[in-house]
Amino acid sequence: MISRVQKRATRRRRIRAKIAGTLERPRLAIFRSSKHLYAQLIDDDKGVTLVSASDLKAKKTDATALGETLAKAALAKGIKQAVFDRGGYIYTGTIKKLADGARTGGLKF
Repeated sequence: MISRVQKRATRRRRIRAKIAGTLERPRLAIFRSSKHLYAQLIDDDKGVTLVSASDLKAKKTDATALGETLAKAALAKGIKQAVFDRGGYIYTGTIKKLADGARTGGLKF
């Protein structure tokens, strides 16, 4: 029987085969643990994280506020567009709220 973690890893590999981030359009990668939420903008050409945010640093538990915080930091560095990488998670709940918050903050997907 295939575990839940293995299913997510399969979905994650399938998604990552189709998308990649560049300097002009970095990849917005999401990681959700049981307690916290992490997001970062990655330039896959160089393998560098350009901007990162988490609910640990922001001291905010709301995913929408976290997305807005990430978008503000991205706009400060001149990043206006990104490619959304949901990391194998289903696009509902906190993942959707984070994406909506980033869009509200001015980031385009």
